[in-house]
Amino acid sequence: MNVQRIEGYDIIGDVHGCATKLEELLTELGYMAEPAAAYRHPSRQAIFVGDLIDRGDEQLRVLEVVKAMVDADSARIVMGNHEFNALAYDTEWPPGSGKYLRPHDDPDDERSEKNAKQHKAFLDQVTGIDRQRYLQWFKTIPLWLDLGGLRVVHACWHADSIAVVEHHCGSNTPFAHIDHLVAASTEHHPLYRAVETLLKGPEISLVNHGQLPYHDKDGTPRDNARIQWWNNGGRTLRDIAEMAGNFTTAAGEPYPPLPDLELRSDTRSFVYTDEIPVVYGHYWRQAPPKHRHDWTDYTACVDFSAVKDGALTAYRWSGESTIQREHSVTSGGW
Repeated sequence: MNVQRIEGYDIIGDVHGCATKLEELLTELGYMAEPAAAYRHPSRQAIFVGDLIDRGDEQLRVLEVVKAMVDADSARIVMGNHEFNALAYDTEWPPGSGKYLRPHDDPDDERSEKNAKQHKAFLDQVTGIDRQRYLQWFKTIPLWLDLGGLRVVHACWHADSIAVVEHHCGSNTPFAHIDHLVAASTEHHPLYRAVETLLKGPEISLVNHGQLPYHDKDGTPRDNARIQWWNNGGRTLRDIAEMAGNFTTAAGEPYPPLPDLELRSDTRSFVYTDEIPVVYGHYWRQAPPKHRHDWTDYTACVDFSAVKDGALTAYRWSGESTIQREHSVTSGGW
């Protein structure tokens, strides 16, 4: 048996149905495919950070490419929140109740319309047997990868949340068991917060810190802000809360600067302090990697809004002990 020696990993950001950009990026990275075969690199392996689906126009092709690569061992993948949401959207619970772990077609649940809108492109493009095939595959995708000198997760590397998943599920790949999916979809269960942290990132309540709620870029009212878990030097609410977008108050005014309010230790516990590189996606960055203030010595986001006229981005890791900005490769955008 000829076992390929892996000399490095190419960690690829959120694809969201952008198959053309994906195949262009794989070619740029030196991956090649024979007809009807998976893309493969002679000495490297791709790792996808999840969120293959929703939003874009080429979702079925993305799934075909990525699953073929994973099946051929030329790629690995971690789960994104959109794959998790798709599983919950498809899972009727309790069986026969007509209700789903992620509500839809439920006039009594205000989340129903929002969820249906978010999943519409996936449901329209991936249908019938194909949809069931890929949903079954999603159940086999791990929540994180720890490769010794490199870590990969969709939204946040958080040791305590990883420990909760391992304690309750005994694995980083929990969703082959429906009871784990149910628990992770049930508020107040320990798995719910752990999976939310790993796949969506931790949040901090602005209201509980004496601040106003805000409206995000889509006009959705929110009480919480994302925690900049990669910011090891942050000590205050202004340092840690992610409020860099065009947010407004309920009155439509620009959101005021946050105060330099010292944070409690439970919020600081989300901040990444290990000296092992971790690469993640999820956060819809806009500027090219070389301009990103949030790339640190040990953390790098590779989600650069590919589906919103940005560039599909990969980080090429070859054993280095710290993140190197020049190791980013992009396709499309800018």
